[in-house]
Amino acid sequence: MISEKAKIGKNVTIGAFCIIEDDVVIGDNTIIKNYVELRKGTIIGKDCYLDSRVTSSGNCTVGNNVIIRYDSILARGLEVGDNTYICPRVMTNNLDINKEQIGGAKIGKNVFLGTNCVLHHGIEIGDNSVIGALSYVNKNIPSDEIWFGNPAKFYKKC
Repeated sequence: MISEKAKIGKNVTIGAFCIIEDDVVIGDNTIIKNYVELRKGTIIGKDCYLDSRVTSSGNCTVGNNVIIRYDSILARGLEVGDNTYICPRVMTNNLDINKEQIGGAKIGKNVFLGTNCVLHHGIEIGDNSVIGALSYVNKNIPSDEIWFGNPAKFYKKC
């Protein structure tokens, strides 16, 4: 289902069984695979690739040339910078323990997030950083650093 109120750019490919709600914007030359759900207010830049089963809870922004792999969750308020690679099953959150909306994570440009990472609500990941697979990020990560673990810990500068 694609809403008539969605704005779809040129040369966009949308797979089967996708849900694209009102006020969603998808930039030119973006590929959306099967079973993707983009809720109201999601903005996807140009030249992006969203693999199957990516879900956005709405009101999040994805920059240009971003790859988001299979089964990742984009929480409300998330911001993703240009040229970022999000591996399969990365999950973001925007609620605190009292179910109050804190806001999604802010992911910088040229970031790599490993498979099965979990990003706590409201954290920031600086440009050019790498987060290892299976990491739980519960604090801000500076630019140009490699972190991994549960909770994620500093490993070294990039």
